[in-house]
Amino acid sequence: MKLALPAVVALLVATATCSGDDDIEPSVPEPGAAASSSPPASGTPSGASTAGTPSVSPKPPDLTPETVARGFEVPWGIAFLPDGSSIVAERESGTIQRLDPGGGVREVGAVPGVAPTSEGGLLGLAVSPSYEQDRTVFAYLTTDDDNRVVTMSYDGRRLGRAEPILTGIPAGAIHDGGRIAFGPDGMLYVTTGESGDEQIAQDPDSLGGKILRIEPDGSVPSDNPDPKSPVWTLGHRNVQGLAWDDAGRLWATEFGSNTWDELNLIKPGRNYGWPAAEGKADLDGLTDPVTQWSTGAASPSGVAFVDGSLWVAGLRGEQLWQVPVRADGSVGEPKAHFSGEYGRLRTVVATPDGGLWFTTSNRDGRGDPADADDRVFEIRP
Repeated sequence: MKLALPAVVALLVATATCSGDDDIEPSVPEPGAAASSSPPASGTPSGASTAGTPSVSPKPPDLTPETVARGFEVPWGIAFLPDGSSIVAERESGTIQRLDPGGGVREVGAVPGVAPTSEGGLLGLAVSPSYEQDRTVFAYLTTDDDNRVVTMSYDGRRLGRAEPILTGIPAGAIHDGGRIAFGPDGMLYVTTGESGDEQIAQDPDSLGGKILRIEPDGSVPSDNPDPKSPVWTLGHRNVQGLAWDDAGRLWATEFGSNTWDELNLIKPGRNYGWPAAEGKADLDGLTDPVTQWSTGAASPSGVAFVDGSLWVAGLRGEQLWQVPVRADGSVGEPKAHFSGEYGRLRTVVATPDGGLWFTTSNRDGRGDPADADDRVFEIRP
């Protein structure tokens, strides 16, 4: 049944206007936008102590970004290898770069068949949970025919042949999704967009506008909502961020259209509303986001969970959002960091040693050409 678009009733989290599509020029941060600052340290209040125990001030978090590497062309997916190095996907060149712990960067191969579009190209990366045994990496890419997930062997030097394991995901100039990540259950989760065709987000037979869940070989897990379908959730416009918190809960970021961008708590079989709803709408049968932003304040792409918070990269908003997560799964008030300091922010990943990396996305013709030097930054929350 087709649902009518309701009037949105919601609490404004951050103020700005304009659509939140990835393909829209970035806006200038509005006067009064939240500036970067460190959250208060937790622990014993100043001047307080317990009997016989001296007061110890906890070390404050280090939110001063340090450059890990620079000179990338639209870095999109990042995944870590067991030896501490990482691989980075460049969206438009279709190449994968290896980033060594010391900061050295070198190309390890091009993924064949990549057909870059306004928002498509070589997107998400994931490393097999059994990499030590199978030496396999996974990539999400746009081709002339579709979006798809492929596997490749990687021996530490060069990529092997790409083998498709999931094909037929709708592709378009916009809304191609593209994030892939292995969950705590060992399954591969895949985010897709509706490629500009809104109605397919509600079509259970289409792979567009969904979060998908597959086995590492591409088959459908028997405990999916439909054991014959990779669809995990539906009703999404364009999801580019996935992260699990310490309790194993799955979170996803989603681009809105004209009003609200979303942070969603993902549960299997749920319908997240698009195109019937954008933001918090309180409609029967649809799941509302837990947090929303005006589209000019976010355009949320990557997300990672570190030290009790979700960290969300803002493209149009040009800031890194910190969203505290409570033990019961509720969230605190989002806080913006680095507003307008580094341009468009794309990907956020937790490092194996507890740090946080985020990337810029200024070299794709949508940011200031003077800032056309995409970087990987690190902070230590």
